[in-house]
Amino acid sequence: MQLLFLGTGSAFTVGSDNYQSNMLLRTDSGEQLLIDCGSDIRWSLYDQGLSYRDITHVYISHLHADHVGGLEYLGFSSKYDPQCPRPTLILSKSLESDLWERTLSGGMRMLEGDLACLDSFFQVCPVGQSREFTWQGVRFELVQTVHVNSGFGLMPSYGLFFEVDHRRILITTDCQLRLDYLSEFYERADLIFQDCETAKRPTPVHAHYQQLRRLPATIRQKMWLYGYNPGPIPDAAQDGFCGFIQKGQCFDFAHLQDCLQAL
Repeated sequence: MQLLFLGTGSAFTVGSDNYQSNMLLRTDSGEQLLIDCGSDIRWSLYDQGLSYRDITHVYISHLHADHVGGLEYLGFSSKYDPQCPRPTLILSKSLESDLWERTLSGGMRMLEGDLACLDSFFQVCPVGQSREFTWQGVRFELVQTVHVNSGFGLMPSYGLFFEVDHRRILITTDCQLRLDYLSEFYERADLIFQDCETAKRPTPVHAHYQQLRRLPATIRQKMWLYGYNPGPIPDAAQDGFCGFIQKGQCFDFAHLQDCLQAL
């Protein structure tokens, strides 16, 4: 199984040199799971020689536009293509209602001669309290993270933890550096894909590079960084990380040692 990064940039990345941090998990048999579907997904797929027709399953981590803004494109394109079945949409049940009612319905609810719902476009597979789903024989655990805390509650946001070829993988998706939520998974993982902000003026809702530098060396040495801002980036390898991931970079989990070596 391989993980292809369609893009590795922040929400506001612009230009063909990078795209938003969406990724594609691929099996040797050709099955593909899109992890998040941001607003520039049509271009990031095209850049890799792919299109909506290649996407049969989608996992959504949370409801920011760089993670769900491409679902309208994917939903309409597949619905009106007779050769394309409805994609399967996997997400926490805590996201399901808001995804439709507060995010997608404004542009997708009205169809010619009908009123649509989320099921009109996707085969919806909500993940319940077990926080687990299985795809292609692999068990995925939803990892609750702290991304945005309004003071009234946490915005639901979930990374993924899974095991392939006896290798344990953590993808944080967007998150703050909160060890009370993440330390267990940092310790258990053999390979970590970590959200990493690099802005000169940090926001409070992402793990920043300067914070991540203070993690123990045993954690940093198995951590790849993505989700960074446009502009210069630090020398991550010099600071003990595997490195910053580049757009189009692909990781083969059957060769984990190669994945742990910086570019």
